[in-house]
Amino acid sequence: MAVPVAVAVGKAADPLVERLAARVRALRLGPSTDPQAEMGPLISGEHRAKVASYVDLGVREGAELVVDGRRVSLQGWEDGFFLGGSLFDRVTPAMRIYQDEIFGPVLGVVRCADLDAALALIEANRFGNGAAVFTRSGAAARAFGQRVQAGMVGVNVPIPVPVAFHSFGGWKQSLFGDHAMHGPEGVRFYTRPKTVTSRWPRSADGGGEGGFAMPTFG
Repeated sequence: MAVPVAVAVGKAADPLVERLAARVRALRLGPSTDPQAEMGPLISGEHRAKVASYVDLGVREGAELVVDGRRVSLQGWEDGFFLGGSLFDRVTPAMRIYQDEIFGPVLGVVRCADLDAALALIEANRFGNGAAVFTRSGAAARAFGQRVQAGMVGVNVPIPVPVAFHSFGGWKQSLFGDHAMHGPEGVRFYTRPKTVTSRWPRSADGGGEGGFAMPTFG
């Protein structure tokens, strides 16, 4: 997806938003020297202003701002580039906060009637990096994994980033070039394959029939 988006299906929307709101409000901000910090500052003042402007934009677009992280201030770190988590509900695909990649602590909730509508929403998006489904239904999980148009898929896993021996990479406009990053795809990108086919005759003089035949079987 282009931006972190939670797709709430059916009657699960209200309870999901309530639990997300409580978690976002409880996020502990702090510098990297604080072992209890869950989220640090943004990279620069300019980027902090840019992310905050997307929260402003979401309000103007008509999304419901459930948690507002724009006015966070940490004692002793008043000049830091800290921005609290922000949570939007009732986001629509027409909104820029859905279409753009914000690169900040902003989560939008899009409500869908059912699983088919949620899958159609993902398929229509021009990005396809990763998607995850949270469910107790094995049938729903199997259908999601088979049908979703994304390069990395999680089932009851929040961030579908494979471990190092799998490649990291998405589909559609979430991939640049012909190869994904690290894992087997990274090895293929940085190497040039060579195939060596050998045959050792039993006798020292190289005798034996079939010495010039292509070894097409063991």
